[in-house]
Amino acid sequence: MSHIYGGPEQYNQNWHTERNVYSNYSYVSKQQDNIGVAERYWLFSDGRYVYVPPYVPLFIEQNTIKSKDQLCFIAENRQPYLVNRTGVTLRYTDCHFDNAREAHENAIAEYFDKPLDIPDERMTTHPVWSTSARYKRDINDAKVRQFASEVVEHGFSNSQIEIDGKWETCYGSLTFDPNKFPDVRALVEDLHSMGFRVTLWVHPSDCEPHYSRALERGWFVTNTEGSTITSWWNGRGGIIDFTNATTASEWSSQLWKVKTEMGIDSCKFDAGETSWLPQPPALRTEEKNPVQYTPDYLKTAAQFGPMVEARVGQQSQQFPIYIRMLDKDSRWGFDNGLASLVTTLLQMNMVGYPFVLPDMVGGNGYGSEAPTKELFIRWLQATVFMPAIQFFYAAWDFDGETVGLSRQLTALHARHAPRIIDLMKKAVRDGSPVNPQSEFLLGEDLLVAPVLEEGAVSRDIYLPRGSWRDEADPKHPVIEGLVWLTNYSAPLSVLPYFTRLSSRHDPYS
Repeated sequence: MSHIYGGPEQYNQNWHTERNVYSNYSYVSKQQDNIGVAERYWLFSDGRYVYVPPYVPLFIEQNTIKSKDQLCFIAENRQPYLVNRTGVTLRYTDCHFDNAREAHENAIAEYFDKPLDIPDERMTTHPVWSTSARYKRDINDAKVRQFASEVVEHGFSNSQIEIDGKWETCYGSLTFDPNKFPDVRALVEDLHSMGFRVTLWVHPSDCEPHYSRALERGWFVTNTEGSTITSWWNGRGGIIDFTNATTASEWSSQLWKVKTEMGIDSCKFDAGETSWLPQPPALRTEEKNPVQYTPDYLKTAAQFGPMVEARVGQQSQQFPIYIRMLDKDSRWGFDNGLASLVTTLLQMNMVGYPFVLPDMVGGNGYGSEAPTKELFIRWLQATVFMPAIQFFYAAWDFDGETVGLSRQLTALHARHAPRIIDLMKKAVRDGSPVNPQSEFLLGEDLLVAPVLEEGAVSRDIYLPRGSWRDEADPKHPVIEGLVWLTNYSAPLSVLPYFTRLSSRHDPYS
């Protein structure tokens, strides 16, 4: 049986994807099912791949009554695409090669732009600290200072501190609330003196009175009936039309003003999925409507430098920024929990996004579902050999053991950061993934097998071809690959990982 890789980012992220089920499923970036990354690319383990260009109004059908054990591609003139197109043709590329590696390398060369550069190296090496999950909307000058002080006092390094939540007078105003932040410049200067760089959470929605001014300027996406109003997770408003170069420039100039005047170093860009647009959107790029919105949004975001993070991707692999997984829930399973952290990493690498920012250690903790100590530690272990680490929850919210283990794990990540950066540079040269395969790999010669099940203190590990050194127990004799290590001991303090000493391995086999 041939396995299928690629396809969209998903809430329930399977690996492989032949088990996915879709019915009349529109193939655009959207809130539904956490489709932040929506590349139209599928790779088969027998050496085939299928690619569908972005101008096709694509729907997919998979594993339903109509498509039992099949993946079907359909082009139709209906929402969320414009319905007044003169004609619809299903165009696609179906290529066959001797093996999956050759097929994938051809697809990357033919259809995906390679990154122009790599993201910020300090962001790769040291953790991002965000106020989001800990403080949510209740953020102010004192809490940002407190959080930064705690990071330093507990002996952790940082790449930056991110001011998230409702720092604005209202969502989208791009104006600091003076009651919460009476002297932003002084705050930023103090954070800089403590060794932090400072980033801001932003999104493409506007509120009053800024909404009315933006409406007068024609900044907003409209639907086909002329309405600009749409809903997002924090209310109603208008969405900036980044497919209009003039509008994008005028909006970004406002953000540049905030960045320059306040000394802000960079930004975290949220949203960008097409489902936040008023439906069906009437974009100027009719042929690629609404698909073009996502890459044009990222084009605007990327001008703010290599520290930028965003959460969407479609025909936008060229931007040298981090693409963040959509929010993961604070639980263990493949239903958007810890286990899906690994499968989402692999999926994003497979469709051409090697610069993956895993979601926050411990998950988002929405509602009352905060992470347990065990989940927090296992989540951090799973993240260590991914490209970057970000903390929203803090180790000292648990106990001293968690603090000690977290320092060890972040230091382990920093020691391997030069290897990660070298692999990122390789991705710029040839488009190769940083983390190409499960259990998972960093490059082709470091295998990571984190524990992903609650209460587990052991797991089975498969070592592929080659000679492997057990880094969790370096005194153990070298292990020859093509072997299962059953019931490998991995108590809470142990992250199993192995270094290949010889033999090239095919990560796509």
